[in-house]
Amino acid sequence: MRLIAFVVALVLAGSPAVAKDWMEYAYPDRFFTLAFPAEPRIELTTYQAADGRAFEARTYSATLDGGVFKLTVVELPETNTNGDALVSHAVKTLTDGNQIKLDIPHRIRSTYGRQLALARSDGSFSYLAVFVHKQRLYQLEGIASVAGGDADVDAMIFHQSLDLT
Repeated sequence: MRLIAFVVALVLAGSPAVAKDWMEYAYPDRFFTLAFPAEPRIELTTYQAADGRAFEARTYSATLDGGVFKLTVVELPETNTNGDALVSHAVKTLTDGNQIKLDIPHRIRSTYGRQLALARSDGSFSYLAVFVHKQRLYQLEGIASVAGGDADVDAMIFHQSLDLT
């Protein structure tokens, strides 16, 4: 399924050159791989859960020609973390004030989560995915400054490139 979406994004772009310079980056210690258009910047941050708890997180991000590509990986405690509640809270936070165009269940291998597309209030467009895997919350955002252009295709490519290991 992800391969089909990737191929469709390349066709929409009119040329495979759009994704030519993208590279896949592997983070085995965080159990994921992801394609970025440039080496991602990694920042330590804090993620605020709905119940008020704060969790350690890392944000991996890059920008390219009107696009912002970001993955936040939240370290979850080993005890009684409700994955469904975390996914729902992440989706609510990401979609607040924006128009949801798509909201469907999504999976990577045997890991289930949510996939969304948003028309944002500032005129930009976002492709989102949220998963809980191996005691981590993965919050992916591909943001295009304008829907329908190269940045939109890049956001789709980014969105479909996440692999959980």
